[in-house]
Amino acid sequence: MSERVATELARVRKLLAMAEDPACTPGEAEAFTAKAAALIAKYGVDRAMLAAGDPAADPVGDRVVTIDPPYARDKAGLLAAVASPLRCRVVHLERRGIARSHLFGHAADLERVELLFTSLLVQAAHGLAAGPVPFAEHPAAYRRSWLVGYSQAVSARLWSAEKDAAAETPGAELVLVDRTDLVERRRDEAYPRLAKLPPRRLRGSGRVRGYRAGQQAHLGGPEVSDS
Repeated sequence: MSERVATELARVRKLLAMAEDPACTPGEAEAFTAKAAALIAKYGVDRAMLAAGDPAADPVGDRVVTIDPPYARDKAGLLAAVASPLRCRVVHLERRGIARSHLFGHAADLERVELLFTSLLVQAAHGLAAGPVPFAEHPAAYRRSWLVGYSQAVSARLWSAEKDAAAETPGAELVLVDRTDLVERRRDEAYPRLAKLPPRRLRGSGRVRGYRAGQQAHLGGPEVSDS
């Protein structure tokens, strides 16, 4: 890893740590979002281009992520929402109160996914704690729907940031397509008979509030000084 790329990743870690602070107000979090995912998206493109001439420098790998309750299935949905735009693929395994997800991707992208997912879980916990459950609504139903909205907003922002970062680097789009193909091939070799999960029917009313929180969640953007 080059010194410049390592410095960018270190800055991402520091900014995410700032966003995870419970003292971070919604206004401060919103200020972080102007270019929230730009830095970590650029990091992913830089690593991809560095590895274009030497695929062994950033090989395709996999890891199993275990997600504890409560709301393990909904947190696994957040993992998938982060993984897909970052060119990783997720296979959800059997559940017995916990969620186990098999994550496939290039080493640099797996690193990005785990970094963001861990931070976003913390930020989501703060968001859920800060917002009261509406009167007469079941708390679990509300929180599950909140997490769905949160995941949808995060995913949309990441897709946009990744697209912008790729467009700024000549030749990156083709390189990234090839990398994604390799990841999907690895997944399909491991799971040749995948079945899609049935759609969920959520009754809670928290999706809109969760979506707004996902729009404010900090994704490592460069707009905050790390001095």
